[in-house]
Amino acid sequence: MDSATIALMGAGLLSGFSKFSVGGMGMLILPILMIAYPGPEALGILVPLYLLTDLVVVALYRQQVDWRVLLRLLPLQLLGMLAGSWLLAGLATEQFSPLIGGVIIGMLLLGFYLDRHDTRFMRHPAAACSVGLVAGVFSMIASAAGPLLSLYMMEQRLSKQAYVSTRAWSFLLIDLAKIPLLWTLGFLDLETALQGLPAVPSTLLGAWLGYALLSRLALTQFKWLIRLMAALAAVKIFVMG
Repeated sequence: MDSATIALMGAGLLSGFSKFSVGGMGMLILPILMIAYPGPEALGILVPLYLLTDLVVVALYRQQVDWRVLLRLLPLQLLGMLAGSWLLAGLATEQFSPLIGGVIIGMLLLGFYLDRHDTRFMRHPAAACSVGLVAGVFSMIASAAGPLLSLYMMEQRLSKQAYVSTRAWSFLLIDLAKIPLLWTLGFLDLETALQGLPAVPSTLLGAWLGYALLSRLALTQFKWLIRLMAALAAVKIFVMG
């Protein structure tokens, strides 16, 4: 088994599992895939896998989505994605790795800051605008919006099932919107999408594991492990870049 297949299977497993967690693991998915695919084409390979896991979660929790929370975020998320597309269009291939590493470090620093400060400001109506915009940009350029969206939705006092469902619908709509944007940028085509096929079994396995563990899952138990792994991944990306 070559390194590309191993990277694809690892990214798929985490992609499936992370959709049922409370966020954070998603920061590891792109860095793992970039071991074998260090350029922006990694974004195109990931989108079909994300859509697969989005559809699994939406199918399981289709009746528990909180549309009120979702529709507050969506307009600014789409605007942020357009801004992210503009950034990607002007990005040289050799600049992609440092950008991804910087985004991951930025998200880690934001997590450290918010751990030590009151996050009730996320309930303010204006928070949806800023979170939606930033999440749209980060989702487009690095598929790293999960921690920010997770924090926002956690502060909306949703049940665990409603939280997972609403987050899944948010990512489903974002990932669907990515398809024409990445296609236009040249990072996604039929060949790119087919490259992700070896990851489908591990993606479904990850989704099953996440679903089975959801009721017993407490991210705080391994949050720091995820952060350490993400930091190491960022360092690795800087080295590759």
